[in-house]
This record gives sequence, C-alpha cells and structure tokens, in this order.
Amino acid sequence: MAERMKYDVPPARTEPDAGEALNTLLENLHKHGFLRLANDLVCANTDIAKILVSGLNRPASQSAIQNISLLMMALSRIPPERFNQLLMALTDGVNALSQATQEEKKKGAPGITGIIRLLRDEEFWQGVSPLLAGLRAFSSSMEKSPEKPITRYSGKKSHA
Repeated sequence: MAERMKYDVPPARTEPDAGEALNTLLENLHKHGFLRLANDLVCANTDIAKILVSGLNRPASQSAIQNISLLMMALSRIPPERFNQLLMALTDGVNALSQATQEEKKKGAPGITGIIRLLRDEEFWQGVSPLLAGLRAFSSSMEKSPEKPITRYSGKKSHA
C-alpha cells in the first residue's frame, strides 16, 4: 500500500508581493508628480549644484553651518534625561514666571519690610542659589578668550 503524502496547503495571500507593491508605489509616484520632479531634478543637476554651491560659499552660510554643528556637539554632551529635566524646568519656570507676573501686578511693590522678609526666606535662597552658581559659571566661561571650536572639541591646534 502507498504511503500517505504530507501536503500543507499554503495560506491564501492577503498582502501583495514585492513586485506588486513596487508597481503600486511607482504608479502612485507617477500620479502625484514625484517621478516628474525627480526627472526634472536629475536633468537640472548642474544648475541646482551651481545654486547650492554659490549659496553655501557665502561667509554667513558657512557661519550658520558651523554654529549648527557646534550646537549639535554641545547637545551631544548632555545626557537625554538631563536635557529632558532642563526642558521641563524651563517650562515650569516660564509658567511660574507668567503666573507670578500676573500676581505681582495685583499686589504692587513689596516695600522695605517685604524685602527684609525676602532676605530671611530660606525657600527663596534655596531657589536663588543654583541660579547664582549658574551665573557664576556662565560669567567665568564668558571671561575666557574664545578658541577655535576644532581646538575645543578635538584638542588639535588650528592653523588659521
């Protein structure tokens, strides 16, 4: 007697295969004008390159690119959880500032006794002390003579 054959029925296709998906993508790119735009860009390659080079060859453009690069390098030194903390603190600070501004308009000036009370307020000094330390650090950094970014980030001396 013959042995029974094992045959698994392949599942019915529910999604298009790669070729069909590519054809659909190509058709949609054509319908919405993206293929024409890509063809025009390829044909105008030298004109676009001239415009880009002339735009990037200006001192202001070069400074902008260098500044963006420096910003990215500085941001890369901040761990994401600290940056998140900084953003949340800034948000809370701006909200508190606007709320305090509205409240102070209603109250008026604190007067001499209000200032004396403020000088003895422990919570006030705990809030102001980190700001003063930050201002000191900022001030000492601003007093240093500026150096080329390549020197700061790589340790290599600049020739310019």
